[in-house]
Amino acid sequence: MSRPAYEPARCVVCGHADAALVADADAIRAEREILWSYHEKRLRTDVPAARLMDRVAFSEPPPFRLVRCVECGLVYRNPVERPHELSAVYAREAPAPEVLRSLHDGQRNATREQAHRLRDALGRGGSGLEVGSYVGAFLAVAREYDLQMEGLDVNPETNEFTRSLGLTVHDGDLSTFMTDRTFDVIAIWNTFDQLADPRGAVAAAHRLLRPGGMLALRVPNGASYVELRSRLESSNPVARSAARAILAQNNLLGFPYRWGFTPRSLARLLEDVGFDLRNVRGDVLVPVSDEWTRPWARIEERAIKGLLALLAHRATSGAPWFEVYAMRA
Repeated sequence: MSRPAYEPARCVVCGHADAALVADADAIRAEREILWSYHEKRLRTDVPAARLMDRVAFSEPPPFRLVRCVECGLVYRNPVERPHELSAVYAREAPAPEVLRSLHDGQRNATREQAHRLRDALGRGGSGLEVGSYVGAFLAVAREYDLQMEGLDVNPETNEFTRSLGLTVHDGDLSTFMTDRTFDVIAIWNTFDQLADPRGAVAAAHRLLRPGGMLALRVPNGASYVELRSRLESSNPVARSAARAILAQNNLLGFPYRWGFTPRSLARLLEDVGFDLRNVRGDVLVPVSDEWTRPWARIEERAIKGLLALLAHRATSGAPWFEVYAMRA
């Protein structure tokens, strides 16, 4: 398979090209080696290759270079994959049906908590659209909270699986999604950071929401990544080990994302487009342990993420992940 085509990038929040280097290709390669070593000890030796996705293998190739905008703090790839290359990567993924089913079942508990938070933020039930609906876990549990959600995803094969569960999902993305309807809620969980045009997606969400409608986003924290990776070469072995564990458990090693928003930079983008920021909540990556994870490693993940979640809720700026809830003015 040929390497994707790249182009120069600039900050999608403030438009500036002035950026400081965060990590070059060698540093990213070293982080990925740490990631493999970390999970190699925690996964069974007979784990199928398909079950390594989103743990040690990711849809996009690793970045050549990561930079941070000196104006707003956004972390991003530069150079970056061209938009058509990015769409092709996600559209051609075709996990086996049993893998999709396992992912759907495994994600329901975590997405149930998200549905509960979204219902509280909106203050009522209503209609909604989830962008990047993938295996449909959130679509399924949202019904329990009087949220009638439809999905939107670029992968037609995954969408066929989701429809087989009796859920409604559309092929495509926000830039091509055409409808005369408007929604009470638009949710973009764990997908916004991979979009080719985040600003365009926010503008499209604004158009599709009713006045007073809610946009909910969940993204990895670029500021947290930069701070933690600086400790990977610490002379203090405890600090070094803790940084490695937090980065690995939150899928931040090697930074397999297109954009690393911070609470400040994402708030600026939303307000620019016409949203009122209502709440920012720090969090951690959802649990990824499964039947291929060694029993002691499952306990370790629960302990690490349980403690991190408590700290993240109190100090959003340093949280590995965060959620944002904003209202269409």
